[in-house]
Amino acid sequence: MNVVDSSGWLEYLADSTNAGNFAKAIEDTKHLVVPTITLLEVFKRVAELRGEDMALQSVALMHQGKLVSLDATLALNAAVLGRRHKLPLADSIVYATARREKATLWTQDADFDGLPDVRYFAKG
Repeated sequence: MNVVDSSGWLEYLADSTNAGNFAKAIEDTKHLVVPTITLLEVFKRVAELRGEDMALQSVALMHQGKLVSLDATLALNAAVLGRRHKLPLADSIVYATARREKATLWTQDADFDGLPDVRYFAKG
């Protein structure tokens, strides 16, 4: 299973330098897990840059994976992992989702660098 954080999605959607690093995980929709917090982050950023129509198209692509909503258990696990690894709120939710789903987290966000089961790619 794979989780791609917002930075990876945005890189892929913009076909930027590191897009190829995330293509395998994103295009394997059978094994793709999408935390709903990434829907929020991606929609917001794409809408700012390219408008709401493009943002809706982007999140439609994200819906091809298994969506995981934030529930009470996941929220508490995110709080524990966030404290333990000094992660910001959204990152802690993404990481907790990956852990719960036994997924590899794909990212270019340095907050995750060095954490277990993370595929980190430095920004290009």
